[in-house]
Amino acid sequence: MSEYATLYENDPVYQMAVKQLKEAASILGLPDEYVEVLRHPEKLVQVKIAVKRDNGKVETYVGWRSQHNSALGPYKGGIRYSPNATAGETVALSMWMTWKNSLAGIPYGGGKGAVRVDPKTLSQRELEELSRKYFAALAKDVGPDLDIPAPDVYTNPQVMAWYYDEYAKITGQPSYAWGVVTAKPVDLGGLYARVVSTGYGVALTAREAAKRVLGGVEGKTVAVHGFGNVGMYAAKYLAEWGAIVVAVSDSQGYIYNPKGLNINEVIEVKNKTGSVINYKGEGVKVSKNHMELLELPVDILVPAAIENVITAENVHRVKAKVISEGANGPTTPEADRILHEKGVVVVPDILANAGGVTMSWIEWSHNRMGCFLTDQEALDRLDKMMSQNFNRVFDEWQKKYSQYPMRMAAYAIAVDRVVRAMKLRGWI
Repeated sequence: MSEYATLYENDPVYQMAVKQLKEAASILGLPDEYVEVLRHPEKLVQVKIAVKRDNGKVETYVGWRSQHNSALGPYKGGIRYSPNATAGETVALSMWMTWKNSLAGIPYGGGKGAVRVDPKTLSQRELEELSRKYFAALAKDVGPDLDIPAPDVYTNPQVMAWYYDEYAKITGQPSYAWGVVTAKPVDLGGLYARVVSTGYGVALTAREAAKRVLGGVEGKTVAVHGFGNVGMYAAKYLAEWGAIVVAVSDSQGYIYNPKGLNINEVIEVKNKTGSVINYKGEGVKVSKNHMELLELPVDILVPAAIENVITAENVHRVKAKVISEGANGPTTPEADRILHEKGVVVVPDILANAGGVTMSWIEWSHNRMGCFLTDQEALDRLDKMMSQNFNRVFDEWQKKYSQYPMRMAAYAIAVDRVVRAMKLRGWI
């Protein structure tokens, strides 16, 4: 093990990512030396950021950018601000982005960035200084044709605007710099559709899965675990397409009406009061135990909150026939195998929540052409791309990998595409 690798080798999140890679490689029959290449990033940049706080003191923060694989195109992936960020987590996330982009069929490799900081402790001025200095430190390692970051945990369009502006100043080419980040504010070439795109994609894959195994989504009952940005829009679009959303939850609890909820009204209550449990309606049951929602008698379940909520302990009580994962890792490996044995179709996170990065590609490609796109045009394009991709993956799963959960089939398809690209380029 090299000194370079010791920065991340012992991180449990990284070890989980490597385990998944090894499982996919085993399915594909790949040699160990290929796994050894793919388990490490092509480049890991660590930077130091000194910020002068409003009280006059200077604090130093550590940040990273992991560029995992560029066989299919420039690196792509978000940047998060978190007090728990580590080099290992950043490398793991960049590896997952390689597989997600590969599976989505878009011309990107995988990248991810992070700064170890609690952004809630920073003023707006301090946050801007941190953001600008972090991106300035990465200026030689990012670019519209090299590495295109986007928001992640505790970063947003405003942070992307600071990144863009800093990069434009450094390069002296504001029009070229336009595509250096995605999910920018609309006035800087971004798309409002990017805000809804991840939830839209989760709803879309649930819709397509319902067509394949339930005869369609119209009239089917849905429960959404987690009513943040992803779950909210997943519920909204599924309801618009004719599904009956009977339950939604947030950290304070869940609401349930077997006859269906008015999702637009629930969104309004959530935005005004901070929780869905404040929604009042005829026939609505309220519970403060949001985990109960996972076991409701519904056709479609959308876990869109946190990781590891469907486990070996509760999986036998899950009644849904289709699960579309909005969150990252909501189903444990053991639960995934049990659901597969029960005949439940689990659309894995790597496929279901790829709407965000796919919309980022739509934004980036039009930035590179120097033109704007309407939100409806962008959503129509996202719908077409993700529908085609879901059905391509579903068909290949059924044809070649049906003995495995859909998740492992998705990983095998994604890893295989990267390996084939690396072979064509003469890298392996």
